[in-house]
Amino acid sequence: AWYVPCLASLETLQELCRKENLRCKSIGITNRSLKSYEVEYLCDYKVEEGTEYYLVKWKGWPESSNTWEPQKNLKCPLLLQNFLSDKNEYLSRVREGKALKVRNHVKALKPAVADYIVKKAKQRIALQRWKEELNRKKNHKAMILVENTVDLEGPPLDFYYINEYKPAPGINVINGITTGCECADCPAEKCCPKEAGFILAYNKRKKLKIQPGLPIYECNSFCRCGPDCPNRIVQKGTPYSLCIFRTNNGRGWGVKTLQKIKTNSFVMEYVGEVITSEEAERRGQLYDNQGNTYLFDLDYDSDEFTVDAARYGNVSHFVNHSCDPNLQVFNVFIDNLDLRLPRIALFSTRTIKAGEELTFDYQMKGSIDLTSDSADGLSPSRKRIRTVCKCGAVCCRGYLN
Repeated sequence: AWYVPCLASLETLQELCRKENLRCKSIGITNRSLKSYEVEYLCDYKVEEGTEYYLVKWKGWPESSNTWEPQKNLKCPLLLQNFLSDKNEYLSRVREGKALKVRNHVKALKPAVADYIVKKAKQRIALQRWKEELNRKKNHKAMILVENTVDLEGPPLDFYYINEYKPAPGINVINGITTGCECADCPAEKCCPKEAGFILAYNKRKKLKIQPGLPIYECNSFCRCGPDCPNRIVQKGTPYSLCIFRTNNGRGWGVKTLQKIKTNSFVMEYVGEVITSEEAERRGQLYDNQGNTYLFDLDYDSDEFTVDAARYGNVSHFVNHSCDPNLQVFNVFIDNLDLRLPRIALFSTRTIKAGEELTFDYQMKGSIDLTSDSADGLSPSRKRIRTVCKCGAVCCRGYLN
């Protein structure tokens, strides 16, 4: 037996059942609930003979079942508030942001206004579902929020959330490490970083203390130390609640922190599909035509592999570039000591206030060991078409590449 995941939402399946008068206990359509009604969103407004009516989309029912209901029958204050807010937002934009005096004697909405309200309601539902999906799939405690107050853009259609590298066929991101440190209280003389020939990356407050370009060696699954070991930071996932939000200056989606982040703190990993550099070159040419790329070269030791976060990734997929960033890239080794396949971690370069957007430099100047033969050791894959930078920094270079 085999199966494929259903791409339809629960509400869509319920709509189909009710439309065909079918019962399905697994999706909540029983004899009792077949005729149940709950307001999903409000579509339109009119006044007839002094009575206010709203056109209601019923949750789990097809749009052909929408009905006009008097306001006194509606017990959904939040949906009413959303309806009025969306209406005023549309009218304000039509007036180019000028102060709008809403008239209370409007008998009916214009079709364009009603259409916008419905689109906004559907977007709100889609973003809520996406937020729930992201939080189901993440493997860390911090929350992920989603926000769009700029346009009608909904969730990306071809993006799949993952928590760790997704290797392409033939690539092994776990090299079968079978030993770990014997420390009872890390770090000891023979802790993982010293065994690798480097110093411990973190201080007693679990903040980064090494310079950009130096690798981080964390304790692994075979180490004697427990989960509270001070050398287990990146592997625990992001500790901060973050918000994926729509930017208002044409940069698409971005990420902002909902909590204050102190200097030299771990923020998130950059994950995606691990592919060969040859495949990255082929994909890069396709991405160039779209004006963006999510290719990140893993060239700490060599230039064999690249991380492609275009379709598979985590929150870092949405982090924008800045010529004056607040995040810095570091190479991390935990359960894989293959120097060709480091994990990519983003640490704060300064204190970041709650509500501030998170950014890193796509060229990563200053993030590498300057004694290296490579001049762009940790930079995202090279682009062939110059892309205008919109970061707005005082020191902006003008282009992303």
